[in-house]
Amino acid sequence: MAEPQVLIVGAGPTGLVLALFLARSGVKPRIIDKNSGPGQASRAMAVQARTLEFYRQLGFGDDVVSKGIQIAVGRMWTHGHMVAKIKIGDFGKGLSPYPFVLSFPQDDHERLLIEQLTAAGTSVEWETEMLDLTDAGESVRATLGTRNGTQQECVAAYLCGCDGARSTVRQALGLGFGGGTYDKTFFVADVRATGEAAADHELSFCLRAHDFLLVFPIRSTGMHRLIGVVPEELKGRGEIAFDDLRPFAEEQAGIRVEAVNWFSTYHVHHRVAEHFRAGRVFVAGDAGHIHSPVGGQGMNTGIGDAVNLAWKLAAVVQGRADGSLLDTYEPERIPFARSLVASTDRMFQVMTGSGPGNRLFRERVFPHLAPFVLGFRAVRTAAFRFVSQTRLNYHGSALSLGVAGDVHGGDRLPWAPLADGTDNFSPLRSVDWQIHVYGAARQQLREAARVAGVPLYEFGWAETMERAGLRRDALYLIRPDGYVALADAEQDVSNLQSLLSRFNIVIPRDPAHSAQ
Repeated sequence: MAEPQVLIVGAGPTGLVLALFLARSGVKPRIIDKNSGPGQASRAMAVQARTLEFYRQLGFGDDVVSKGIQIAVGRMWTHGHMVAKIKIGDFGKGLSPYPFVLSFPQDDHERLLIEQLTAAGTSVEWETEMLDLTDAGESVRATLGTRNGTQQECVAAYLCGCDGARSTVRQALGLGFGGGTYDKTFFVADVRATGEAAADHELSFCLRAHDFLLVFPIRSTGMHRLIGVVPEELKGRGEIAFDDLRPFAEEQAGIRVEAVNWFSTYHVHHRVAEHFRAGRVFVAGDAGHIHSPVGGQGMNTGIGDAVNLAWKLAAVVQGRADGSLLDTYEPERIPFARSLVASTDRMFQVMTGSGPGNRLFRERVFPHLAPFVLGFRAVRTAAFRFVSQTRLNYHGSALSLGVAGDVHGGDRLPWAPLADGTDNFSPLRSVDWQIHVYGAARQQLREAARVAGVPLYEFGWAETMERAGLRRDALYLIRPDGYVALADAEQDVSNLQSLLSRFNIVIPRDPAHSAQ
């Protein structure tokens, strides 16, 4: 087998998206996984807007949406009684082409990604695990154990550990994984249920003094995912079966569980690796950070890691950027992982804390306060930006420069729909650098873009652009992952040239490696 430029360990969503983005960028990775195939349980469910935007860049965002369930309504319950109903399906209206949260089971999700990766010319090598690795300076040498019991050596330019919370790659690097484990035990079940809280396209959030229960639809009519905290009265019982929890679940949500397809209990951890990179080796996804399931952020954060790292690796291994570009991966991703662990930890403590203040807030205050504050557009917008991860930015990165309008270097490119039914995200399908001007580009900029080989897109000015915070006639240099590298109100080409030369970024004249 020819030695790969990038070896990926782990074929969950993070590893698969990393491999797929590399493949679409013209780099053929090698991806291995110790399991015999993709997961058989639904596990992570929520696919957020930013992930769908990445998938749109790769050409299958709408396919994912068509296979999932859009959550339109959120209901709040206490002790089997509904106390609030909130329309949440359009919280992101005007902010993203995907203004909703999508429910899409992880096993189905992984199979779709594998299909896309296979179509791009790369297959997962199942029942193959990494046993050890050595960073040799100019390459990485990994010892692999194969399905037939033999060992082989793989030499790659770079290695990426996407192998989960118990990451062999992270352990081989000796990276600390600081944090802790919550005392409470969670349970998760996929069930067929009936009742008002088991409605299609609706999320039910059930609260009581010491615990909570989430109910949301999966796969098809009548199938639902239950996530909750094992009640205090069952604590210390030893191995717990779903029938032990059935009375609690049915009373809390006013449902009747007719069949159980999958059930498990687990403890929730909150940890972040001390580094996301050591030489030529990187970690991403759960190998680098794990946190509570509050907000449905974990899988989406791992996918964000993968996209951030993939385009940089592709540029470096193809000789289209200096190796220092890879130095921006950890500074851009680890602060978000840390802040996410902190914020989900606070939310988790509010939802599960045992103090009288926590109990009063959960049962009496929150169910009535939330619908009131979410009646304000600004609050709904802030909530969507947080949950959807469209607020994530790379301010302070060496790749981020300038400000124009409300947009800073490092921000996600704001979405602006156009009068002809298209939008300003359409060119991002190239998965490469590009310049956007919302208005008119000056001749000097046109010439600088031509010399640098950066495609230049001009969009006729429209009100939607002003609402998005874009500035008329400003220069926006967009990275391959859809984030703004340079925002320049004056179209100063020297700033454009300086940023590109800082990392020796070269844009090919024939972008055959890019997605079309």
